[in-house]
Amino acid sequence: MGELSAARRWASLTVLIGAVLLLAIDSTVLYLAVPALTEDLDATATEVLWIGDIYSLAIAGLLVTMGNLADRIGRKRLLLSGAGAFGLASALAAFAPTAGVLIAARLLLGIAGATLMPSTLSLIRNIFPDQAERTRAIAIWSAASAAGIAIGPIVGGILLEHFWWGSVF
Repeated sequence: MGELSAARRWASLTVLIGAVLLLAIDSTVLYLAVPALTEDLDATATEVLWIGDIYSLAIAGLLVTMGNLADRIGRKRLLLSGAGAFGLASALAAFAPTAGVLIAARLLLGIAGATLMPSTLSLIRNIFPDQAERTRAIAIWSAASAAGIAIGPIVGGILLEHFWWGSVF
């Protein structure tokens, strides 16, 4: 990868932060929607647990594998395909007619999400060759992830106030 100007490096970081922010928000945005989706989908207690847990389990279980895949097929390619899959899985989750379909969609979201984390972080390493800039970029990336986790329930509450439970996806 050729040397990018400072403006392009920081603009690239903004895009990468957007991906990780969305991923982090998606990990906590669901909590407030559970009562409504449980009622609408007639979900059992076990199904509700799977709806909440399968996303994190898939991400945690596939992070290393997806990092390896990024090394093999390219970080940008994996990031773009993962982002596309994340969007499609989000649409499937939003319009899930049954709890089983929502569980499957959340699994797909977790798999797609597992492509985003290592791709964004490794791209930061490539985009920022200077150690001091890289450290700052990784700190901003980490802060965005933490902020996404924190604001997920707030975003979920606002969406649920105005729309249906599927809007949180």
